[in-house]
Amino acid sequence: MSCLVPLCVSSLWTQGQETPPEKTDNSRHRCLFDRNPHLPTMETEPEKVRVSKAPGADSASYRCSACHGDEAWGPSLPTRGRAKSRSLSASPALASTKEFRRTRSLHGPCPVTTFGPKACVLQNPQTIMHIQDPASQRLTWNKSPKSVLVIKKIRDASLLQPFKELCVYLMEENNMIVYVEKKVLEDPAIVSDDHFGPVKKKFCTFREDYDDISNQIDFIICLGGDGTLLYASSLFQGSVPPVMAFHLGSLGFLTPFNFENFQSQVTQVIQVQTFLPNDEKLRPQREAAGNAAVVLRSRLKVKVVKELRGKKMAIPNGLSQNGVLAADLDAEVGKRVMQYQVLNEVVIDRGPSSYLSNVDVYLDGHLITTVQGDGVIVSTPTGSTAYAAAAGASMIHPNVPAIMITPICPHSLSFRPIVVPAGVELKIMLSPEARNTAWVSFDGRKRQEIRHGDSISITTSCYPLPSICVRDPVSDWFQSLAQCLHWNVRKKQAHFPEDEDEDEEEAEEEAEAEAAAGEEG
Repeated sequence: MSCLVPLCVSSLWTQGQETPPEKTDNSRHRCLFDRNPHLPTMETEPEKVRVSKAPGADSASYRCSACHGDEAWGPSLPTRGRAKSRSLSASPALASTKEFRRTRSLHGPCPVTTFGPKACVLQNPQTIMHIQDPASQRLTWNKSPKSVLVIKKIRDASLLQPFKELCVYLMEENNMIVYVEKKVLEDPAIVSDDHFGPVKKKFCTFREDYDDISNQIDFIICLGGDGTLLYASSLFQGSVPPVMAFHLGSLGFLTPFNFENFQSQVTQVIQVQTFLPNDEKLRPQREAAGNAAVVLRSRLKVKVVKELRGKKMAIPNGLSQNGVLAADLDAEVGKRVMQYQVLNEVVIDRGPSSYLSNVDVYLDGHLITTVQGDGVIVSTPTGSTAYAAAAGASMIHPNVPAIMITPICPHSLSFRPIVVPAGVELKIMLSPEARNTAWVSFDGRKRQEIRHGDSISITTSCYPLPSICVRDPVSDWFQSLAQCLHWNVRKKQAHFPEDEDEDEEEAEEEAEAEAAAGEEG
C-alpha cells in the first residue's frame, strides 16, 4: 500500500568507455534505482538521468547529474557549487531561519572507479547495491490506507485516554479498520467504560504467536516508548508497514512524535499524495499532501539452528514463537531451524553461569575471533544507541549500512567494538573449549539456550522498518541524542574577564618592548 518516492536517482557505470551509458549493455550497467522485488512499487515512469562528459583528453569519464548536479567542472579539478556546511546538530537555528536543503547524497558521491591511466575496478553487476539517497526518502501511498494497527503500552493507565481518543478519531473521522491486541481490550478501565463500548465493538483483535496479521495491516501507530516499536517489528517477519511512533513512554529515543496535535499529524501522513510537477514553487504543496520523511531502519535476519535432543516443543496453531510459520525440521541432519527479524540487537551472554562465555565468531565462513567474557552484542545502527552504547560502542546513524560487534566485559583489554559491512554473514557458535552453555535473546525477547552443536547466523535483512520522521532523518536523530541521551551535555567553560584579557595584552606588549630594547643595546 505504500512505497518511497524516487526523488533522487543515482547511477553507476563503467568509467572510461567511449559510448554513452545509454547505449551499453543493460545487464552490466544499470541505474542504482531498481524496484525492490519484496516491496510494493509505484507504476510511474523512471526518472531520466542526464549524463555529462567531464573535460579532459586522457579520461573520458561520465558523471550522473543526479549525484553531481551541483558540481561545476573546471579545466582541472571539480569545484563544489554548494554553500558552506553548517552544524547538523543546530536544529533550533534551522527552525528559526530558512529551511536547510541538502544538496548532496547522504551516501556520498559515486566513487570514480578508474585509477590512473590504465587501472580500473573489475565490473561485477551481481555485487551492485541498489539504494536511494536517504536524504530524499519520502513516503507515498498507492492507495488510501484502510487498516491501521494501534500498539499501546500494556499496564499503563496514563495511556488509556490517548488510546481512546486516537481510536475514535481513526474510526469515526477516517473510517479506518483498527487492529489491536486482544489483551489491550481486557484492561479493566476499558471494560468498565460504557461510553467506549460502541467503539470497542468495532475493533479487530489478534493474539501474538497465534494470529498472523502481516498481510492485513496498511499502517502502524505506536503509543508508548521504544518497546512498542520493537514489539511492532517482531510482529512482521517480512515487509513492515510504515510506523508512526508517539512519545508516551519513559525514554522515547525511537518515538519522535508528540501526541498533543495527533489529528493533524496523522492526517498529513495518511492522506494520499496528489502528484504535482517537480517544481520548487510547488514544494510546500507536495510536502503538505502526505510526503512524510521516512528513515529505513535496517533489521537483522537471524537464523538459529539447533540440534534435536529428544524434546519436542508444542507450537500452537502451526505458528512458532515469533508468529511466523513453524520452524523447519530437517530430519536428515537432525536440526531445528528458527528465524527472527531483529531491529535492535542479538545478545549472546553467559546466562546464569558464573563461568566466562566462550563463543567463536565467524565472518563469511572465516573464524575472526573467540569472545571470552560476559558475552557479545551484534546490533544494527538503530541498536547502537541501546545496549551496545552502554557496552562502550559508538553510536551510528540508522542510515549507515553496517553491523556492529560489541563485546560485553571482555577478558581482554584490546578487544574493542568493531563495525563490519552490512552485507557480511556472521555465524556464532560455542567454542569446543567452552565450560558452559550460552544464552541468546532477540531485542530482549525469545531468550533461549545455545549448546554445543547449535549455531546462530546473522546478516542484514532485506525488510527494513520504515519509521516516519517528524522532520528528517538527520535532525530527528540529533534531537533524540540531545533530549533523550543528553549527548555531550555539560556546563560551558567560562571565558576570561575582559580586564584580565587587557592586562595580559599589556603585559605581552611590555615584554616585547623590553626584548626589543635589549636587542638594540
